[in-house]
Amino acid sequence: MGSLAESPPFQGEFKPLDPAEFRKQAHRMVDFIADYYQNIETYPVLSQVQPGYLRSRLPETAPYRPEGFEAILEDVKKTIIPGMTHWLSPNFFAFFPATVSTAAFVGEMLCTSFNAVGFNWLASPAATELEMVVMDWLANMLKLPKSFMFSGTGGGVIQGTTSESILCTLIAARDRALEVLGVHNVGKLVVYGSDQTHSTYTKACKLAGIFPCNIRSIPTSPETGFSLCPSLLRRVVEADVASGLVPLFLCATLGTTSTTAVDSLPDLADVASDHGIWLHVDAAYGGSACICPEFRHYLDGIERADSLSLSPHKWLLTFLDCCCLWVKKPGLLVKALSTNPEYLRNELSESKSVVDFKDWQVGTGRRFKALRLWLVFRSYGVANLQAHIRSDVWMAKEFERSVKLDRRFEIVVPRLFSLVCFRLNPYPEPDPSYTELLNRKLLEWVNSTGRLYMTHTIAGGIYMLRFAVGATLTEERHVAAAWELIKEGADALLKGGHYSIVQ
Repeated sequence: MGSLAESPPFQGEFKPLDPAEFRKQAHRMVDFIADYYQNIETYPVLSQVQPGYLRSRLPETAPYRPEGFEAILEDVKKTIIPGMTHWLSPNFFAFFPATVSTAAFVGEMLCTSFNAVGFNWLASPAATELEMVVMDWLANMLKLPKSFMFSGTGGGVIQGTTSESILCTLIAARDRALEVLGVHNVGKLVVYGSDQTHSTYTKACKLAGIFPCNIRSIPTSPETGFSLCPSLLRRVVEADVASGLVPLFLCATLGTTSTTAVDSLPDLADVASDHGIWLHVDAAYGGSACICPEFRHYLDGIERADSLSLSPHKWLLTFLDCCCLWVKKPGLLVKALSTNPEYLRNELSESKSVVDFKDWQVGTGRRFKALRLWLVFRSYGVANLQAHIRSDVWMAKEFERSVKLDRRFEIVVPRLFSLVCFRLNPYPEPDPSYTELLNRKLLEWVNSTGRLYMTHTIAGGIYMLRFAVGATLTEERHVAAAWELIKEGADALLKGGHYSIVQ
């Protein structure tokens, strides 16, 4: 065993964080990133590499000696970028956008520089208190009732994703119910959503201990715009009650992933309140639009919900990941999720005079994400954020108008926000299987060009193409060029007769 006076291992001049070297590399990296943004249109939107491509291009082991920064950047160009699907490309129209901005980027830089692990108030008071402020700011922008704000009787917390928000509220609802029923009755708890509710809901329910057989996925239809039917929900709930089950949780959606359908909150709240069901509103995508007065009516009835989640990284220029969760009764969240090990005990936390966000989430550690929202809100103001959303909606309207003017195409679902659901359907009496094949081929062809990226969905048994406008760099010219490419693909597929593509 060595003595206490033994010298430390020799490290030479190794300094992991040297301010001078940091300044040099950070400036170089900013130039690299700015060039990437400037040239992003030159890359295929959808990566063209094959599975396993990267392993053959990189060494099998990490380097023993350090490598130069420029050599590393060169490898990013040659090996990493070719394997990227460019979510920030102005020609990215798939899924939902993951928006970015200068303000959010520098906010992330600041967050990373502090590296604060703000699990409780004492760990970094500014991290906790700024989060409380910006959550109330956004709540005010959405015109939420005071029952969801720290300035009222509720409060909000920044989670990573919607999945985490749903899981936390599910656990709070579960524990509240089991406190009355007894833990041995967990098998009686039933949760509800529609067949358009995000797939993460089922996963969260399983993680919360809900029996898979008690997860209700209520069918929707084109006639209701794929929104959850309140009368059908009521019949399902009443049947469960008659069977001796206990309705626990309902997840309503404001902007479903497939078609951006919006569930009617007042009508669903009637069912929830009649049966003591926790009503959560998943507004991950559509909720951001509600900072604009013309979309705010989609949140009518929110005062009757128990919780609401919204993802600013989808439409408020805030970078992944950032999901805002508001709850009416924070005490239920804290009671279900709190931990209090001795090494975290302190006088302020014990006195309940401060908020410890570790008790509002699944994990303990947390980053200073509020900086991103704070810089976005201050740098752009509500007016510019509203203009950004309205611009995306306007471009989607223009795309929708073009689709309607081409008799070979049809709009499948009425557009509500900036997603257009459409399909190629050129024949008076379509064969459903052929129409689906036609659209699959069209999507495959369009994406193979690398000039844009779209995705599809199936709702009500109908295969449709999704054109989601919202990438930060997208302009009207990109939407117009995308439509021209789609028409070019349709021309190629239809050339030569009705069944040319399947021969």
